[in-house]
Amino acid sequence: MSTPAPLLALDIGGTSMRAALMEAGQIIRRAEVRTPKPSTPDAVIAAALELAGPLAPDAAAVGVACAGAVAAGRVTATAVHTFPGWTDIPLEGQIGAGLNLPCAALNDARAAAWGEYAAGAGRGTGEFMFITVSTGVGAGLVLGGRLHLAGNGLDAELGFVSVPAVWKRGAEVSPLGELGPLEFETSGTALGAQALALGLTDARALADAAEAGDGEADASYRRSAALIAWKIADIAALLGVTRVALGGSVGLRAGYLDRVRGSLGQFPPRYQPEVVHAELGADAGLIGAGLWAGRD
Repeated sequence: MSTPAPLLALDIGGTSMRAALMEAGQIIRRAEVRTPKPSTPDAVIAAALELAGPLAPDAAAVGVACAGAVAAGRVTATAVHTFPGWTDIPLEGQIGAGLNLPCAALNDARAAAWGEYAAGAGRGTGEFMFITVSTGVGAGLVLGGRLHLAGNGLDAELGFVSVPAVWKRGAEVSPLGELGPLEFETSGTALGAQALALGLTDARALADAAEAGDGEADASYRRSAALIAWKIADIAALLGVTRVALGGSVGLRAGYLDRVRGSLGQFPPRYQPEVVHAELGADAGLIGAGLWAGRD
């Protein structure tokens, strides 16, 4: 039996870009560079091709994970301040042509969901959700063993669903009355703003203080976890998800997982999927993109 050819993976983020050559689901070579600033489409794609080029001759296909709404291989940025000019950019076609390889592109959270489902915390499930709580809030859904991909690229934009707004930001999405996007209330960015109001330096300091017993810090920390738990319960009720993996700099904290589980325990048992930490860490999107490109 012949050994499958290696797969190439690219992860394009607002801060850095990473490339990896994968064999049998494992990363065997990798490279990383800072994402160009300003992160215009031409600059980012040129840098991605330069980064991945040395790995491409050994690969059978390339998978790309990228921030933003991805539909039919084309990307439109949802954070226009991070990726200016990204409107309907044919990322899949340009990367594939530039590397002379078949190419498949996914939103970075959806790629991470596929990575965790295939090789991480989602193994053995049929209905699975990955949630990253970091700078923003992102998610991906696997239903019936298939990655959910919508035609408009809004496949599982958990960070855009509405919740009661306290920490409103006058930013890209205007709150609806007393409602605002989940991301504006629960993300690391939101916790950072709350930390400053409490005289703390950033989201990490707030989480540290909360876990050390600071009541004011814990109130913010618990509210973030409770809102995430509420939406997990909603997804479980709507779609029958049985396991959720939390990732991201906030989501991977043990104290945060404990608080999400505690809040989820207030819902009826059938709306309480198992909640665990993601297993692949920062490589979830990279591994997921590669595996997606090599799927049958």
